[in-house]
Amino acid sequence: MSVPTITLNSGHEIPQLGFGVFKVDPEQTERIVTDALEAGYRHIDTAAIYGNEAGVGAAIEKSGIPRDELFITTKLWNSDQGTQSAFDAIDLSLEKLGLEYVDLYLIHWPTAQRDLYLESWLALEQIAADGKSRSIGVSNFQVPHLEKVLAGGSVVPAVNQIELHPAFQQRPIREFAAGHGIHIEAWGPLGQGKYDLFGETALTAAAEAHGKSPAQVAIRWHLQNGIIVFPKSNSAERIAQNFDVFDFELSADELAAIDALDAGKRVGANPDEVN
Repeated sequence: MSVPTITLNSGHEIPQLGFGVFKVDPEQTERIVTDALEAGYRHIDTAAIYGNEAGVGAAIEKSGIPRDELFITTKLWNSDQGTQSAFDAIDLSLEKLGLEYVDLYLIHWPTAQRDLYLESWLALEQIAADGKSRSIGVSNFQVPHLEKVLAGGSVVPAVNQIELHPAFQQRPIREFAAGHGIHIEAWGPLGQGKYDLFGETALTAAAEAHGKSPAQVAIRWHLQNGIIVFPKSNSAERIAQNFDVFDFELSADELAAIDALDAGKRVGANPDEVN
């Protein structure tokens, strides 16, 4: 099954559906990522702070999948922000992953009170120039953080990875990003189980109409909105089910019904408060 790709402003293509390993037990990561690769995923999203880059790397190595068929993302953690520490952090991540480069390197949070994110962004520009990451971007950046990076840097972030799900649709950030050629990635696309997303009529009705699950409908809503999305699961069955979303299409009315669920309901941390 072919996953659609999006061309980033760096010129590189990213699979629109990926697999995230947030809160995946490091001891289980190799098995779970192997399940994802066997299900068809080729886009894996990890981070230094997750503590499971080595497990991701082990699964990649054992898979035998050619490197150029994979898209691997990792992230610079808050305590590693700054010029030299960012250089050291990417080298450590590459060592753990067993890779010569990642496809995407992100600043994990702006940590605005520390005010090192612009300096860190300039370091990421050098990391990209050195070939250690093919594309660079940010995560959890609000519009003012993006504005500062755009004003002070010479490279436009390829992506901004943010909390995004039907109850928290982040339209102002999405509109700003679209105006500057920045693609949006959604973390927590299914609401992290922190509210009854799957009980919403907009999802259950569409699921019944298409013979799919509410989770598959939610993933499809992201895809049809042009959002890069990576649901996570520890279950091989659920991992495969989340990948099985390319044989149906939501109607305009179904999309509009899910759009109407936006309630400004953040379930994760507020980027302005993470430092």
